[in-house]
Amino acid sequence: MDFRRQLSTELPVLRRFSRALTGDPALADDLVQDCLERAMLKSHLYDPSRPLRAWLFTMLRNLHISGIRRNGRSNVVKTVDDLMDGEDAVAPEQEHRLAAGSVQEALERLSQQHREVIVLVGLEEMSYRDVSEILGVPVGTVMSRLSRAREQMRQMLEERGHTGLRRVK
Repeated sequence: MDFRRQLSTELPVLRRFSRALTGDPALADDLVQDCLERAMLKSHLYDPSRPLRAWLFTMLRNLHISGIRRNGRSNVVKTVDDLMDGEDAVAPEQEHRLAAGSVQEALERLSQQHREVIVLVGLEEMSYRDVSEILGVPVGTVMSRLSRAREQMRQMLEERGHTGLRRVK
């Protein structure tokens, strides 16, 4: 499979990771586009014996961090009051949407380090070793960040009244 085709197969996961990093669909799309442009320009540096996804995630993360350094914080988290407006009149069949919204809000409230690790391990189902390579930290650091992130998410969701959460390893 040629390099362009390999890149296109990674688009959905790149978008998901980018959205988790930025919290904004438009910024996420811009970040993915920048990442793909950089990947094409630097394709000669890619080692095909290594996972393409890890290489792209590292590039995407580095571009995001560079953007934060250059422009200041990239996403603004709404206040809980703003998020709660109008939620009292929700029908019971829409409660699952509220729970998903609460999870998204909690994810956005995590620090960058905790959000990255929970998305890569929990959503992208990457191994601790792969995540440690992407983030450039030891496996033990990935494990401790993940533990802290899960605990913070649990606390935030319990504050919003979502107490029936099950623990996932």
